[in-house]
Amino acid sequence: MAIAIHNIPEGIAVAVPLRSATGSRKKAFWWATLSGLAEPLGALIGFALLMPFIGPMTFGISFAVIAGIMVFISLDELLPTAEETGEHHCAIYGLIAGMAVMAVSLALFI
Repeated sequence: MAIAIHNIPEGIAVAVPLRSATGSRKKAFWWATLSGLAEPLGALIGFALLMPFIGPMTFGISFAVIAGIMVFISLDELLPTAEETGEHHCAIYGLIAGMAVMAVSLALFI
């Protein structure tokens, strides 16, 4: 569920600059869709290669590292950029809302 929710802002992050650069909504949509389809393919390949090593400890460590990277990118890259555009309050509200959605989605499956 968390990965599916994560794909929404990722798709927007791909589509918006492409739309701006090319002026084509159609092209931006298809490139964003293609980038989104790369994840399931990579997951299948990774699962096939790492199946002998997968266990609860491996998942815990992997998820902790990935969560840390995502929070770092949000705080180090996205918020300063939002500050430059004058939309930093909206970005912070979005960050908090995103963390709340992730927490609720995790709590629903415990």
